Amino acid sequence: MQRLYDFLRRHPTGVDTFWAVVLLGFSLLSVGATYQEVGRPIAHGLVAVLFSLVVALRRRAPEKMLVLAVLLGLVQLALDLTPSIADFAMLVIVFTVAAHDGPRWASRLALVAGLAASPLSQLRWPLEGSESGAARVFFTIIMTVPFVLAWVLGDSLRTRRAYFAQLEERASRLEREREAQAKVAVAAERARIARELHDVVAHNVSVMVVQADGAAYVMDSSPETAKQALETISTTGRQALAEMRRLLGILRTGEHEEAGEYVPQPDVGQIEDLVEQVRGAGLTVDFAIEGSPRPLPSGVELTAYRIVQEALTNSRKHGGPDVGASVRLVYFDDGLGLLVEDDGRGAPQEMYEDGGADGRGHGLIGMRERVGMVGGTLDAGPRPGGGFRISALLPLKSAH
Repeated sequence: MQRLYDFLRRHPTGVDTFWAVVLLGFSLLSVGATYQEVGRPIAHGLVAVLFSLVVALRRRAPEKMLVLAVLLGLVQLALDLTPSIADFAMLVIVFTVAAHDGPRWASRLALVAGLAASPLSQLRWPLEGSESGAARVFFTIIMTVPFVLAWVLGDSLRTRRAYFAQLEERASRLEREREAQAKVAVAAERARIARELHDVVAHNVSVMVVQADGAAYVMDSSPETAKQALETISTTGRQALAEMRRLLGILRTGEHEEAGEYVPQPDVGQIEDLVEQVRGAGLTVDFAIEGSPRPLPSGVELTAYRIVQEALTNSRKHGGPDVGASVRLVYFDDGLGLLVEDDGRGAPQEMYEDGGADGRGHGLIGMRERVGMVGGTLDAGPRPGGGFRISALLPLKSAH
């Protein structure tokens, strides 16, 4: 049964042609049995053939078939050709045009034609027993009802199809939006991971390079100092590997059970350990906390840690020899303030004038992106009297 239904849906014109042939057959039988005058059977037969054509092509060219049906009705009125079974095609074309998603003038014409067909037919060919005005009105209304119902049913089907098409289009649009949002999320996650990798590599590798240079310099004169430097390199390398495993674990898709974060995200509480590590690498750092420490949002904690880490890395890279730095954490009622300064020769001017890229890294760019993600502000530039200053204010609540 389903196969038959699918076949009929795939061949609508064939189905309409079948019913057109059936309608033509009954119409010609009616014409042969009823009309005996010379010429009249031929005229009625021709009208029946054309009405059958209307049924056969109703879905292929609904507007044209509606116009043809209206013209045939007018010809019947003009030539006094009494309605027959073939006029059923008028009812069919009214329904078809109302259900078709075509120009609105065609639907309005179909409604007008359906409403006018019965009154005009009653005026031209009054039914027997309807001599009184009330009887004519009654019969006219009864004969008009099928046309009105056909138009209303067809228009309802058209509206329902349009509604379902709108739902499908909306669902498709939502699916596209979800895909776009997923791509944006993936891009944002990749950018975040890129910033994390930059911070890990820039900081830890910088420490290892400094310690390796120092160890090579004092290897012969002070083996104990060289040994301490190598131990620092080993510790820093392990820390870098641990953080990189965590970041690479985020990129995995569940291939292994251990995929995921390997170590906790750095927070404000680890800044003091970071400062100690930098001091061990040979950079003099003054560290102080002002205000009452309290728990902060995880995003603010990570941002604060990475800003201090990147700032101290830049001090080592660009501050020159014998540079000293200071780190201040200030707890406000509505946020956390960071101030990192050094008394070195300062970073190249293009680093802060062109957004933070010096052709070798994107440290300040990453800082600005991190601060922007938590709704904070960042100020970076030369410090009066020499050196470089980075000042940031991180609110407790992200800006919306």
